[in-house]
Amino acid sequence: MRVPVRVLPFLVLIAMTSCLLPKEQLKQNQLDASKEIIGNNIQLTLGNPLHCPVRIWLQSDRPQLTEILKTQNPILLPALADTVLVFSVENEPEAVGFSLNFRMGDPQTPMTATEVGLPFPKGRRYTLVQGYQSTPSHNTDWSRYALDFSLAVGDTISAATDGYVVGVIEGYKRGGPDKKWRDYGNFITLYHPQSGLFTQYVPLVYEGSLVGVGDRVARGQPIGISGLTGFTTIEHLHFNCLQAVDSEAGLRSVPMERIGAYETRKLVRNQWMKRE
Repeated sequence: MRVPVRVLPFLVLIAMTSCLLPKEQLKQNQLDASKEIIGNNIQLTLGNPLHCPVRIWLQSDRPQLTEILKTQNPILLPALADTVLVFSVENEPEAVGFSLNFRMGDPQTPMTATEVGLPFPKGRRYTLVQGYQSTPSHNTDWSRYALDFSLAVGDTISAATDGYVVGVIEGYKRGGPDKKWRDYGNFITLYHPQSGLFTQYVPLVYEGSLVGVGDRVARGQPIGISGLTGFTTIEHLHFNCLQAVDSEAGLRSVPMERIGAYETRKLVRNQWMKRE
């Protein structure tokens, strides 16, 4: 009779956790877009407020425009740039609908970074919870070369190199061990124009970002507070280096030769790492 008593609370906990999933999925950034009708012409203005290039895919509910857009997608907008597109439509141009999605980065820009700093304050040390190309989770194109450090909830996260903030999510309050929580973690994304490198810091506490989109940050600068939001089973910082690629995700995890004073090829799970 003891087995059901042990199992039932676990099942109830899983059910309650699933019910607590946020109703809204937050976005780390957004582009500017506006539509103006001039006679039979539709004028679309697209703006990129981010300090990184973006690739935009436009879609329309008119088959005529869909075919035209196929020849133009993706539209590459450099950092802080905008563009105007004009389409001629014979019938009811005001009723034409458009949608867009975008990915950060330009795959044609070489990624030249080979080293980054440790993503926590000077003098602090943490163990390496999980390293390159390892189980249970660093085995996909998105996370293959991520590093997990044993930061606790409330610990300070620092920028691994100079750059600009191009993404922030800090509105989630909870997390859990179920993969359903994967898209509900708080995080910061930085872009480093000199090298073409993106770095990402996950997860943060609720309202745990110390920076905003558009801010310039310096290597070693405090940028966030470590948390336990999204899909996670233990307190930790998931640090990832990424470059732009032609894929559905738009970015791919890339290895560094060094992080701080350490050669990444020599790193082993559970070793202590200190930022000098």
